[in-house]
Amino acid sequence: MALKVELKPGERIILGDSVITNDNQRTRLFIEGKAPILREKDILTPETADSPAKRIYLAVQLMYLDGDIGANGDIFLKLEKAMLDAAPSTAPYLNAINNSILTSEFYKALKQAKKLIAYEKELIEHATCGTGIRADSSSDGSSQGT
Repeated sequence: MALKVELKPGERIILGDSVITNDNQRTRLFIEGKAPILREKDILTPETADSPAKRIYLAVQLMYLDGDIGANGDIFLKLEKAMLDAAPSTAPYLNAINNSILTSEFYKALKQAKKLIAYEKELIEHATCGTGIRADSSSDGSSQGT
């Protein structure tokens, strides 16, 4: 069964080791085979990989496009260790990515890396929002000064 991909005007897609850019109208492609395929919205570049989870995604993306762990495996392991040291709660996400890589299921690993990016975003939002306790309340919920 072929993979159906619809491209918006001007949208790009990586197919194997080629970049395909759509013309000025919507296009539907049916792709058969095992070449790696990434839509433009799923592609990270070194410039856009601006967080630890995104750098992990980039390393997995390169493995997926190469079809092999290669040198990116060492990079992934270093990034994984750094993330685990900084945020141990990411372990389930990293384990899922690692298991997919070890079974050469790189696209599945990419999907897991997207979940890691979403979780990292939650962690950052939680850290920047504080504990959610208002300045005029104590930690036990009682009001101060009234």
